[in-house]
Amino acid sequence: MAPAVPGTLERPHFIGIGGAGMSGIAKILAQRGAKVAGSDAKDSPTADALRALGATVHIGHAAAHLAEDASCVVVSSAIRADNPELVRAAELSVPVVHRSDALASVMTGLRSIAVAGTHGKTTTTSMLAVALSGLDLGPSYAIGGDLEGPGTNASHGGGDIFVAEADESDRSFQKYDPEVAIVLNVELDHHANYASMDEIYESFETFIGKVVPGGTLVISADQPGAVELTSRVRDRSGLNVVTYGESENADVRIHKITPRGLTSEVTILLAGRFLTFTVSVPGRHYANNAVAALAAGVALGIPAHNLASAIGGYTGVKRRLQLKGEAAGVQVIDSYAHHPTEMTADLEAMRSAVAAGTRLLVVFQPHLFSRTQELGTEMGQALALADASVVLDIYPAREDPIPGVTSELIVNAALAASAAVTPVHDKAAVPAAVAGMVKPGDLVLTMGAGDVTDLGPAILAHLTHSGPAN
Repeated sequence: MAPAVPGTLERPHFIGIGGAGMSGIAKILAQRGAKVAGSDAKDSPTADALRALGATVHIGHAAAHLAEDASCVVVSSAIRADNPELVRAAELSVPVVHRSDALASVMTGLRSIAVAGTHGKTTTTSMLAVALSGLDLGPSYAIGGDLEGPGTNASHGGGDIFVAEADESDRSFQKYDPEVAIVLNVELDHHANYASMDEIYESFETFIGKVVPGGTLVISADQPGAVELTSRVRDRSGLNVVTYGESENADVRIHKITPRGLTSEVTILLAGRFLTFTVSVPGRHYANNAVAALAAGVALGIPAHNLASAIGGYTGVKRRLQLKGEAAGVQVIDSYAHHPTEMTADLEAMRSAVAAGTRLLVVFQPHLFSRTQELGTEMGQALALADASVVLDIYPAREDPIPGVTSELIVNAALAASAAVTPVHDKAAVPAAVAGMVKPGDLVLTMGAGDVTDLGPAILAHLTHSGPAN
């Protein structure tokens, strides 16, 4: 039986309903019987999926889109105060609900797992959703990306488990009361909201403080920020702490990771026994994500060997090392990586997965001016792991430009690290530029959190029509 829809969310209007986080909550509410409506800047397959569930989706933002009988307006931190639908909500005295509060409401009454960390949240949440579904446990889930299998980022299930991606960027993850919290890593990011690592630690400590009494924290034993966080919270009353990783002291210890092409074989030591399973995506960081997912499921009482087998059914998330196709002997893969740690991890994963001698070419689009200002040097250094790179202009997302902050910061850092890098300011010129750089047998990685993902099909089409120049 579906949990009741809270009264405030019976007729919600979502501003930016097509976004990854917003659309997931909207889908779950629609599946539970709420009369869902909303708007987005442009039409999309996500909008079509919402309409198929009975939601009303308007394209563009206008005051008239907000129904007078709306029970609330749901917003994310990206929605500006002058949005006409938000202004109209104030005129009609319609309550405004933050996305995180709406998600917390739909999680109420269920056994929840909240997945947090600077990197890897979407993948780990997805692994759990796929594994629990494969075990016929009927989980509900809300994820920041579409699963390759079911092709959706959210679903209301018939079981009592809810798996949610917990976003630290605006501290909204502090709204949840999970039975199990996962912390994959802790690094300084989201510079518009956090001024220092101390602020990051304080935010994560607050998140962990919301774990229900007797609940469990699953946290990396290897990543320095996670280790520091563990030292701060380990002695909290009523909190079970389970560490995982390659450290000898990890409670769930990774004994071996064996690359096998675009998959990995992982052997762990858990409760004195070895357990080996397959992860169907390449790279050490994805193997670690899988172990975190397994440890969280075990904390809920699910047998480890069942989870290990079910995790093998995970085939990936769109934009997480997703193969877009091959043309003229050149493979194109899409990566959501936009932080230097993620960039490095994905490039190292591809190096371990491809044959010796395969050249890696990256098409990188920086995401956010504030992130580029703080981490542009490290981004450029990460690009030195590729054989050649194309760097686009910064994708602004929700931010206004910062004077003097451009993608040139990254280009200069890459050149200083002896990388072969080419700036391309016109996105439309990228397919031809790439064709002039590649040869059969190469691999192209489109990388970034913005609309660089659109370039994969365009590059493949250009190569199909014209072939590589070399």
